[in-house]
Amino acid sequence: MAVKLRLKRLGRRHRSFYRLAAMEARSPRGGRVLEELGTYDPQHKEAGEQVKLNEERIKHWLRLGAAPTETVVSLLRRHGITVR
Repeated sequence: MAVKLRLKRLGRRHRSFYRLAAMEARSPRGGRVLEELGTYDPQHKEAGEQVKLNEERIKHWLRLGAAPTETVVSLLRRHGITVR
């Protein structure tokens, strides 16, 4: 089973909201989630409140070999989580 760390889109039209999730690589964007790892709200007024991450669990999934998407890599690097 190949696991990816990717964003799951929620919210209404023109007001997107994302959850960072560990998912099987073959599941669709809004499909079944193995574990929720954080949230990303790009339209939040305060920049510090846009991203909330569970760093311990993210590092756990990365150690197990989960592959983050390019967008997730940029979010993690911005918050000081190193990705191979």
